[in-house]
Amino acid sequence: MPEYRYGILGAGRQGTAAAFDLIVRGEAASVVLADIDPASARQAAERVNRLARSERASAARVDATDWPALAEFLSSLDAFVSSASYRLNVGVSEAAIDAGTHMCDLGGNLEIVRRQLQLDGRARDRGVCIVPDCGEAPGLASNLMAYGLTLLDRTDELVLYDGGLPVDPVPPWNYLLTFNVDGLTNEYDGTTTWWVDGKLVEVNCLDPSEDELVDFEPPLGTLEAFAAATGSTTPWTLGDRVRMLKAKVLRYPGHAAQFRAFRDLGLFSEMPIDVGGTKVSPRDLFHAWLEPKIRARSEDRDVVVARVVARGETGARPAEAVVDLRVHHDEELGFTAMEQATGWHAAIVCHLMASGQIKPGATPVELAVDPHLMIDQLRARGFELTAKPGPHR
Repeated sequence: MPEYRYGILGAGRQGTAAAFDLIVRGEAASVVLADIDPASARQAAERVNRLARSERASAARVDATDWPALAEFLSSLDAFVSSASYRLNVGVSEAAIDAGTHMCDLGGNLEIVRRQLQLDGRARDRGVCIVPDCGEAPGLASNLMAYGLTLLDRTDELVLYDGGLPVDPVPPWNYLLTFNVDGLTNEYDGTTTWWVDGKLVEVNCLDPSEDELVDFEPPLGTLEAFAAATGSTTPWTLGDRVRMLKAKVLRYPGHAAQFRAFRDLGLFSEMPIDVGGTKVSPRDLFHAWLEPKIRARSEDRDVVVARVVARGETGARPAEAVVDLRVHHDEELGFTAMEQATGWHAAIVCHLMASGQIKPGATPVELAVDPHLMIDQLRARGFELTAKPGPHR
């Protein structure tokens, strides 16, 4: 059996989950969890070894902004997951190419992803795979959208509904933060791109005209869906196959109105303002206030829910197909639903890169992986996933 040398850059929650999956299912000879904080890296490696009943995880101190040192670290690996800040991903991608090491990351910003994809030629010349935007959404959700396109003879409309939610919502927030708070604000700020009537359309995130209610089976019930930056590259890569493609976030009702108020107050802005002679970033202040209120605690339980609706024709008749995904908190391992959906998805891609099942180059995740193969991988991890036709319209 082939065994691969993996790395995790950033030994946080999602990186730890990815490391576990690579040891258990990724044919790993070793996994090095690297972080600028050696204590965090060591604690993560110890946890992975304990859960996986293994000694293949180890820790290292690596500064992701020190490109020569980073390239030297990466040169000993076959493939790695970057779970560091998305702001570093262009430089990390360049270091990966220099090192000749396959890379996937957790994305988080479309402009950064575009710059990574511009490295395609250099990556192909070096025989290196660069797959940005792995994780839950974009990432896993992007692969679900690609899968949805295969379920009808012809697809006219493709809509993604996706979100991570607390199992037991507590007012006034009714929300749990299970990833970096910067990623949450980034989803809600600025615009997102959809494909509507055969062309790219910019839509304001949190635009109230796009709000809708979507019904799910208990215990979720009725959720609200609204415009947010979660579709990433799919309008460009999948849009020309359909007439309309949209991606919306799912939350308990009332969430969008709360965050519209924060945005309209100016709290999403990164431009420093003067407060009593001190320069303060509104976004930094907002995060400092918000994160302690909504950060998930060890006793909290979350669920990841995603739905892709494809409408078009099958057998020359109007048809609809619905793909539903649920990921639940793992009580035995202690991984949250979001850690599994994010970290395990990245681990799947990392293993596929190392084993030669993804072509070299810089490739959007929805094109890099065969959607049916991804569905098989998700089901093998115990994710609840159904795909069924709906009633003819």
